Amino acid sequence: MSFTLRLLVSCGDCYHGRLLLIWSQSVRSLSSGPRISRSLRESYRLLQLPDEGSSSPVQVKEAYLRLAKLYHLDSGVPTADAVLFARVEEAYRAVLAHQSKVKQLSGEKEAEAEDEDKSRGAALQHRHYLSYEGVGTGTPSQRERQYRQIRVDRASEQVLNYRQQEHERAAAGEGALVERDMRQRSHKIKITQAVERLVEDLIQESMARGDFRNLSGAGKPLNKFEHNPYADPMTHNLNRILVDNGYQPPWVVTQRDIREATAQIRNRLLDGQARLSDPVTPRESREWEELCASVEEELVKLNKLVDNYNLIVPMLSMQMVHFSLSREIECAVKGARQRRLQQQTERERERERRKEEKKRANAAAMTKNRKHGLVSWMQNLLR
Repeated sequence: MSFTLRLLVSCGDCYHGRLLLIWSQSVRSLSSGPRISRSLRESYRLLQLPDEGSSSPVQVKEAYLRLAKLYHLDSGVPTADAVLFARVEEAYRAVLAHQSKVKQLSGEKEAEAEDEDKSRGAALQHRHYLSYEGVGTGTPSQRERQYRQIRVDRASEQVLNYRQQEHERAAAGEGALVERDMRQRSHKIKITQAVERLVEDLIQESMARGDFRNLSGAGKPLNKFEHNPYADPMTHNLNRILVDNGYQPPWVVTQRDIREATAQIRNRLLDGQARLSDPVTPRESREWEELCASVEEELVKLNKLVDNYNLIVPMLSMQMVHFSLSREIECAVKGARQRRLQQQTERERERERRKEEKKRANAAAMTKNRKHGLVSWMQNLLR
């Protein structure tokens, strides 16, 4: 086996020169590499690869895929065999593990070799211990890893100390806030008590002067809860405040919306039915069908609103049923008929009223003419 020699010359103040013979990295990796066991050789042989371990991961994967196409059960070829495929897969995993292990070992040895080369060529042996704060033992790379770990531990400890100080500072601030709130609360309580004492003193002085003797309703019960004497005053006052400010329960608002929507739909149907003439024309029939289609869509939305109302209404007897288009049309037809009858009755009444007014006007005119004729006859007689 041939070896490659590298010549390094290190110049310094104390040393004029020194020749160092270093084994090449490739020779060192080959000579110190892990030996291949018998089972690993069998794995290489099963994958149809050379057992020297010189195959790349790409070649190993290609060999595995080639054998998988031959022995996998889903390949559909006559050579498919589950047992043999399991062996091939196990061999593939073993070869990949061996290659990763070899790669890791070679990387570590390369790093150590580079550290040794740097240490021998850059500085003297005793200068290494002046770096990394004199922490750690072993090679420079090992000491560097140990120093990094120590720095990480120091940083984590500093973070923990900082967090502990922040928590203590926050707790102190919360304690100061609590103390200030207690002082403010005690001050407000003192002010309230002072105001109450002042009001009580004024009431007592007014009672001593007799200002409360002739009040209206003295000695009689309060008429504040006449509607329900058993009601809780607090509940009554809360309800009164809510009502005065326009508050309404959700089911009341929903019920109002349903009533308004129903009234609008019924008015539309009633107006559309009233516009129809006695012999319905094709145009009027088409307009009525369009109106019914629009009303049907609105009734679908209204029925969803009715479902929501039935879920939140407090009493079962207050629930509503769904609205039907046919039922609403029947109501509209009846309403239109009644409206026509009312209009006809009003027209007849108006006609009778006009006749009566005309008769009264004629009678008044006749009376006036008679009076005028009598006056003119008397005037002629006097002449």
